[in-house]
Amino acid sequence: MDQPTIGILHPGSMGAAVAACAATNAATALWCETGRSTASMDRAARYGLTPVATLVELLDRSDIVISLCPPAAAEDLARDVAARRFAGVYVEANAINPERVQRIAGLLGPDATVVDGGVVGSPPVRGKTPTLYLSGPPIATERIEALFAGTAVRTAVLGTEVGKASALKLAYASFQKTSRVLVALAVGMAREHGVDQDLIEIASRRTDSYLSEPQYVAKTAARAWRWGPELEEAADALAAVGLPPEMLHAAASTLARWHDAKDDGELTLTDALNRLAQP
Repeated sequence: MDQPTIGILHPGSMGAAVAACAATNAATALWCETGRSTASMDRAARYGLTPVATLVELLDRSDIVISLCPPAAAEDLARDVAARRFAGVYVEANAINPERVQRIAGLLGPDATVVDGGVVGSPPVRGKTPTLYLSGPPIATERIEALFAGTAVRTAVLGTEVGKASALKLAYASFQKTSRVLVALAVGMAREHGVDQDLIEIASRRTDSYLSEPQYVAKTAARAWRWGPELEEAADALAAVGLPPEMLHAAASTLARWHDAKDDGELTLTDALNRLAQP
């Protein structure tokens, strides 16, 4: 089979790194530079992605499109793609709930073939090897497996039902991200009473606990702008199957206090706790 041309929507820290892996087995990897930030342009150049001027050009040239964007933008982005009658394989790889993925599949069909995707793990750089879980039509999922063969992105197919990959992604994220929020609240409460070091000393005896990693609170704060909407998606997924969503709504509300810390790599634990206590 000839190497496909792929398009990435849009090259954030995860999307650009994933697209660079896919480019190993592709003819070229495209992205649309119109309206994007300087940071996006620098990132895309660093990963060797090829710029195009318009979404129309990207879709016309691409056999496979991968959507990796903030959850809130996923459906509007799919609507833009559907309006242009894209007829290739569309990998909906955002952290959105299964019902939204199925709506997106409805928007894009019958022209495009939709593969549900969920990335679990960190971006594939510096030795990290995330897994891209897939569900959807076998012919399409096989093409995506081939696209990432031999790269730092592992793939795993969960079946033919669109929604399965997103459900797994959100199930994992709901635990992992809410646990980090609970650490921040526990350390914040202890600090207010001057016993934060004592708490950390207790936690250090339990190395299997996130509480033994309080420095990660600053990373949580820097990622809150992405994690909050993801937990809202997970809350909707819980509600859809009759499970209580309140805990995840509360965690998302806590993360919202850090919204202005977006991608702040200089943030310290003290800074993060200060912002949490006094938003």
